[in-house]
Amino acid sequence: MSLLSGIGSPEDVRRLSPDQTTQLAAEIRAFLVDQVSRTGGHLGPNLGVVELTIALHRVFASPRDTLVFDTGHQAYVHKLLTGRHDFSALRKAGGMSGYPSRAESEHDVVENSHASTALSWADGVAKANAVQRRPDRHVAAVIGDGALTGGMAWEALNNIAASQDRRLVIVVNDNGRSYSPTIGGVANHLNTLRTTRGYEAFLSWGKRALHRTGAPGRFAYDWLHGLKKGLKDVVAPQGMFEDLGLKYVGPVDGHDVAAMEHALRRARAYGGPVIVHAITEKGRGYTPAEQDVADRFHAVGRIHPETGLPVAPSRFGWTKVFADEIVKIGHDRPDVVAITAAMLHPVGLAPFGQEFPDRTFDVGIAEQHAATSAAGMAFAGLHPVVAVYATFLNRAFDQVLMDAALHRAGVTFVLDRAGVTGDDGASHNGMWDMAMLRIVPGLRLAAPRDEPTLRTALRAAVDVDDAPTVVRYPKGALGDPVPALEELDGVDVVARHVPGAGSVADDRRVLVVGVGSMVGTALAAGESLAAHGLAVDVVAPTWVLPVPEALVKLAGEHDLVLTIEDGVVDGGVGAMTAQRAGEQGVRTPFVHVGLPVAFLDHASRDQILTQQRMRAEDAVRDALAALARD
Repeated sequence: MSLLSGIGSPEDVRRLSPDQTTQLAAEIRAFLVDQVSRTGGHLGPNLGVVELTIALHRVFASPRDTLVFDTGHQAYVHKLLTGRHDFSALRKAGGMSGYPSRAESEHDVVENSHASTALSWADGVAKANAVQRRPDRHVAAVIGDGALTGGMAWEALNNIAASQDRRLVIVVNDNGRSYSPTIGGVANHLNTLRTTRGYEAFLSWGKRALHRTGAPGRFAYDWLHGLKKGLKDVVAPQGMFEDLGLKYVGPVDGHDVAAMEHALRRARAYGGPVIVHAITEKGRGYTPAEQDVADRFHAVGRIHPETGLPVAPSRFGWTKVFADEIVKIGHDRPDVVAITAAMLHPVGLAPFGQEFPDRTFDVGIAEQHAATSAAGMAFAGLHPVVAVYATFLNRAFDQVLMDAALHRAGVTFVLDRAGVTGDDGASHNGMWDMAMLRIVPGLRLAAPRDEPTLRTALRAAVDVDDAPTVVRYPKGALGDPVPALEELDGVDVVARHVPGAGSVADDRRVLVVGVGSMVGTALAAGESLAAHGLAVDVVAPTWVLPVPEALVKLAGEHDLVLTIEDGVVDGGVGAMTAQRAGEQGVRTPFVHVGLPVAFLDHASRDQILTQQRMRAEDAVRDALAALARD
């Protein structure tokens, strides 16, 4: 029987011998490659934290001790060690989440997969333990070096360092540094010395004694302290953390369970906040991942486990259209620059970066900085294009409002993965953007429906130099182009229907408004309504914020307006259109189809749209019910 199959809880991990932990690590890697290749998921990050996670569970007693994982895509190993072995439906409806989930296990704490938050969570839990006098409880937070580019992580570090009695261990999972880990008995001895209370007490005594002797003593102390720090920085790159007032252990080989255990035990015994710096390799032990230059198989679809090649190559998608068009714009417009928040490849800016490296800026996981830095660039004469996932713009709302909009900055925000993304769950659905951004003065937002409208919307957006603009589009493959029959002052009419043959004629007219990727649903709903004897116009405004005047006028010419959008329906485009119509005396009733104000469990896009009654037949049923009430 394999060791992994016998792991039902962290207690089982703690009972293993050192040699058995090596075998367990090998079994976990084989399991991850086998299972994730079938389902897709975050493979590379988890292959890199196998030994690190085993060591965590051997040193800390979860759930009494709290383990927090930043950007929880690196928690698959944690799931295995806490008894969750069924990966067959990973990230699918009814199956295991791709992130920590409180519904799955008492060992999971933070479900939000937005980066740079773990240290704040850990600080809060550690403070609560101190206030409630629980000295037997510890907190361990695992944060990747990428997440340390986020300002929130440094705000947390500043607060954590302010109190030396909180039992908090921060594991920096460093998979991108160039220096080698310090290993061996001398390093272990130094780590032990630096995390011994007696060592700190001796230093404090020396400081007091020397300072009592006046200026010569103070000079001697400063010289000795500088020598001590200089020697330690030769051994390990710790100065940055210790200058904050945090004890530092490392670098430690993150793929050596024994070395990690030793470092973690010393850090735990210290009794105050300690940084443990672990050097790891993303994609460790899987050759295709190790040889992937772009991101070490950070996230994969279904792949062949032997080769790492995709089982079904992805179709030409929205992101690739953006990637192609922004390069063309870059050639036409030397003032256009690109900004990304640690997602150069996922958001499609890699080709622009290759073509214009001096005009491409990766600011790390720092969306707030990206937005305000972009406002500064706009002030100085450039037109920045900030490309992020739609869900991550939530983090920079204040900067969009107060830095970009207030200052009338010509900045274009391109929101990838807008609307329902599905598999990655509540924190990744980009469903909040339209309802959130509708209140930003002067902001203009486009929701293109196909490849041609995405290209034209992007060009129109970068032509605006006196206000922020937004272009949003969904995840996945593109459908067929939807040409306009007619354009009415910025509103495209994409279908007109007379009552269907054989139906009972109805003299009432219905306006169906499709927003972005929901235009296909709007077209299907229009056909169905016509089959029920209604005259139907289907429109697809590309620019939806502010609400086009032509759309309000059209609403007044119909007996019912049906709006369909893949954003939050409360306060969304449909609701704002109805509000503007009402302000102008239009009394036409509206029916809105969209997403609820709720956090949606992981499932496929189609499953979520079905669950939330957002299919064409659902929209038609609601529209007919409204007409029957009229």
